[in-house]
Amino acid sequence: MNTGKFLKIIGFFLLGWSSFLQSSERYAGPITEWGHPDLQGVWNFSSSVPMQRPPEFGRRQFLTEEEVSKGIRHFELGAGADVVPPNRFGIESYYNDIRVDNSGRDGRVRTSHIIYPLNGQMPPRIDGVDRIPGGLIPIVGNRPVRFVVGGIGRNGPEDRGLSERCIVGFNQGPPFTPSLYNNHIQIIQNKDHVVIMTEMIHDARIVKLRPLEPLSDSIGLWSGDSIGRWEGNTLVVETKNFNGRTQSFDGFGTSKDKLLTERFTRIAPQVVSYEFTIEDPSTFVDKLTAIIPMSKVSAQLYEYACHEGNYGMANMLRAARRRDSKSYSDTVAEIFRR
Repeated sequence: MNTGKFLKIIGFFLLGWSSFLQSSERYAGPITEWGHPDLQGVWNFSSSVPMQRPPEFGRRQFLTEEEVSKGIRHFELGAGADVVPPNRFGIESYYNDIRVDNSGRDGRVRTSHIIYPLNGQMPPRIDGVDRIPGGLIPIVGNRPVRFVVGGIGRNGPEDRGLSERCIVGFNQGPPFTPSLYNNHIQIIQNKDHVVIMTEMIHDARIVKLRPLEPLSDSIGLWSGDSIGRWEGNTLVVETKNFNGRTQSFDGFGTSKDKLLTERFTRIAPQVVSYEFTIEDPSTFVDKLTAIIPMSKVSAQLYEYACHEGNYGMANMLRAARRRDSKSYSDTVAEIFRR
């Protein structure tokens, strides 16, 4: 993403939110009947800030006031134009800017979501750890399929990606990472548990707050096993016992040895600061920490009816088998012609 495009997208967000933001030091949020900070509601974590920092910003975490003002001017000029210039995908360039509109809701506009390593880039990988590709075409790979989109063949459902099988989604997490759509979660609390419901795949992760015996290392779960605690106004959630059948982060490694620590802090009436740290000695040489602001949404979370309406996989398999059958028929016909 070039700097001009980056600033233009940021400008859209700041026009509507700059007067609203408050610092966490001055804000005392609502409390539940159990005396815990109230994080309940539907929250949106979409963002136009890149996960990794563009190299030209170096170790700088935030845009300057001048850069922010430039971003606002970019958006005002574009929004007021009679003709909207097409972007490189041939779509009107401001369409998706509005869909991924949340950038500085924690008070300042970041140059990247990753804050550690200090250069805003992902840490180096352990030797031999490759990125597992994903795409919309068949990919050469091994079972079990460990990437979200795409598959290694069309012989059966087990060969397809995890999101096509409605098991995990590409931004479902944990951790949550902004994508083009379905960037919502709903948080529900009681005295001993917190439930985090994701819009993508409609998964409910139950965070246990009571001291419990940890799961055996032999038990692995798609979304891991989450144990939470309160540190002041912050909900801290530690998750491990992933099943190793998903990537560690951004397509690299596996989740088998991953320890994920998430921190949810309500810093304004409509804003939760979401911070996550990944420690995975089998994939990365160092930890990774990112911060993503979430905004409160005054709407309900609708069901992501993946299985009920998932005609794509059935049609894809049917088409592939029809193609294979036609190829077989053509081969037989050619034999008889000889």
